[in-house]
Amino acid sequence: MLNRYPLWKYLLILFIVVMGALYAAPNLYKPDPAIQISGESSAMVIDQAVLNKATQALDDAGIEYFGGTATGEGPALIRVTSLEAQRQAKAAVQRALGDRFVVALNQASNTPKWLESMGAQPMKLGLDLSGGVHFLMEVDTPSAIAKRLESLADEMKSKWREESIRYEGRVAISDDNVVQARFPDQEELNKAAAVVRKDYPNMLREDELRDGKHYLIMTMGEPGIAEIEDYAVAQNLATLRNRVNELGVSEPIVQRQGRNRIVVELPGVQDTAEAKRIIGKTANLEFRLEADPDSLASSREQFNYRSEVDQRRFGPAWLERKVMIGGSNVSHASTGFDPQTGQPQVNITLDSEGGTKMHRATRNNIGRRMGVLFIDYKTRTERTIDENGEEHFTYSQDVERSMISLATIQAALGVQFRITGLDSPAEASELALLLRSGALAAPMYFVQESTIGPSLGAENIKLGVISVQLGLGFVLLFMLVFYRVFGLAANIALAVNMMLLVAVMSIVGATLTLPGIAGIVLTVGMAVDANVLIFSRIREELKNGLPSQSAINSGFERAFTTILDANLTTLIVAVILYGVGSGPVKGFAVTLAIGIVTSMFSAIMVTRAIVNLIYGGRRVEKLWI
Repeated sequence: MLNRYPLWKYLLILFIVVMGALYAAPNLYKPDPAIQISGESSAMVIDQAVLNKATQALDDAGIEYFGGTATGEGPALIRVTSLEAQRQAKAAVQRALGDRFVVALNQASNTPKWLESMGAQPMKLGLDLSGGVHFLMEVDTPSAIAKRLESLADEMKSKWREESIRYEGRVAISDDNVVQARFPDQEELNKAAAVVRKDYPNMLREDELRDGKHYLIMTMGEPGIAEIEDYAVAQNLATLRNRVNELGVSEPIVQRQGRNRIVVELPGVQDTAEAKRIIGKTANLEFRLEADPDSLASSREQFNYRSEVDQRRFGPAWLERKVMIGGSNVSHASTGFDPQTGQPQVNITLDSEGGTKMHRATRNNIGRRMGVLFIDYKTRTERTIDENGEEHFTYSQDVERSMISLATIQAALGVQFRITGLDSPAEASELALLLRSGALAAPMYFVQESTIGPSLGAENIKLGVISVQLGLGFVLLFMLVFYRVFGLAANIALAVNMMLLVAVMSIVGATLTLPGIAGIVLTVGMAVDANVLIFSRIREELKNGLPSQSAINSGFERAFTTILDANLTTLIVAVILYGVGSGPVKGFAVTLAIGIVTSMFSAIMVTRAIVNLIYGGRRVEKLWI
C-alpha cells in the first residue's frame, strides 16, 4: 500500500526523536556561577572542614552564596549569585585557604540527576559565547640552561676520560652558568679545550691560572642560549597541548607569547581547577641508583652525590647525582593495581633510547637499590594590598622532591616496568597523565590567571540568537502559507531537526561558537530546501494527472537522489573546511556537517512519516499543497 510505513519504522523514528529530546534537554538548564576548591594534588581531601573555612571567608566578605557541597572524594563547589560575586568569592576564599588549595572559577550544572545518569550534558560554548579561562605562563628558561650545562659537564667528563685527559676534582657549575674545570698542567688543559672546541662550538672558553692551578672557564654563548630557550618553550608548548587534549577541551588556544611565555585559553571549561592543576603541573620523574655506602662514607664531595630525603616512607637516602633516565624517555604510562598488595601502580613504557639506558644501567647493578624521584615545581602566590586598596600578586616557585619508590634491582630492566608506592588511585592516575603528555623541558609558573568574557560582546551574541529566531520564524511562515498541510509537516520536521542538531552536538562534545550559529541558520535553509524540492515534485506530478497517493509517493522517491547529491557535496565542503580551517571556521564546519546529517533525516524520514499519518491508507480527493 502506498504511503504507509511499517510499524517498526514509525517506532524507530519515535525512538530517535525521544532520545534527541532527552539529550537536548540539558541545554534548557542554565548553570550557576560557582567557585571550585580542590587540592594542589589529587591525593588531598576536600572535606566539610575545608568547606566551612571557605564559607566563613565568604560570610566575612559579605558575599552571597548557596549550595555549598563537599563530599570528601572530590572538589568542593560553592554557588554564588552573579559573575561579579564569583570573582570576589574566588579572591576571598583563596586568601583564606592559602596556596595548598586551588580555587578556580566554575559553572555549576543544574542538569537533573536523572539526565546526568544517562550521560546527557549541555552543549559546550566557545570563547565568543561563554568565555573561558586564560592562563599566562612563564617558562623558567634559566633552569633549562642550568640543566643543559649540567648535562654538558657530564658529557665533557666522559669525553675527557675517553681521550685520557686528566682533570682534578669536580667540574663545577656556578649560579651564573659558568662551567669551570681544574687541570694539573697547561698541556692537559689545552687538550681538554680542543675537545670542547670541536664538540661544543657554542661554548666560550677562557684559560685562567689561579693559585698555581690551571682552570678552563666555559660559558654558553648567545646563540647556544637562544637555542636552549627556543627548545624549552617549543617542548613545553607541545606538552601543554597534549595535556589540554587529555582534558578533552574543544578548540583550545595554546600559543607562544614573547621570548619565554605561553598563553593558554580554554573555552567553556567546566572543571577549571582540574585544568589549572594539570596544566600548571611541572612534575617530572628521575631514576637514580642509590649511592654506595662505602664510597659515600669516604668522601661525599668526591663522588658528587645529591641527598634526596623522604623520611615518611624510606628514611634518609643518598642517591647518585647522575640520572639514569628521566621523564622524557617515557613513551606511555597507564594505571593499574599491584596484584599482590592491591596498591595503585603506574605501568611505564620507555622509548627505545630509554629502554637501552635502563637495561645498561641495571644489568651491572643487580642487588643495588634504585630510587624513583618525583620532582614537583609548585607555584606560590603572595598577595599584597597597596595604599590604594588594590590587590597585587607576586609569584614564586618552590621545588619539592619526594621518593615514591626505593626498590632493589633483582634483574635487568628493559622497556617496560612499573612504579609502586603511590598514595591513592587518583595520584597514580594524575602521574600517568603527566607522563603520557610528555616531559617539560623546563619548569613553568603562572604569571596571570583570568576569565575571558564573550569576545564579541553580549550584544553581538544577542543579535546572533535573534537572527536564528527570525530566520526560523520566516521559514515557518513561508512553508505554512505556500504548502499548507504539507508545510505544517515540514515545520514539525524542522523543529525535530533543530532539536536533533543540538542533541548531537551535546553528545559528541562539539563547541558552539558564533560562526556555529551561522551554520545553524544555513542548516535551517538547507532543511527546508529539501522539503521544497519534494513538494514541488508532488505538485508537478499532480499537474501531470497522477492520483494523489501516487503523486506523494513519486515526489518523495524522485526528489531523494537530488537531495542526496546536494547534501553530499555540501558535506564534502564542510569536511574540507574543518580540515584546513581553524578556530571559528572549524566551529562553522562542525555545525554545518552535523546539520546536514540531521536535516537529511528530518526532511526525508520525519516529513514523510507525518505525511503518511495524515494521508496514507485512505482515499484522498484533494491535496492541500
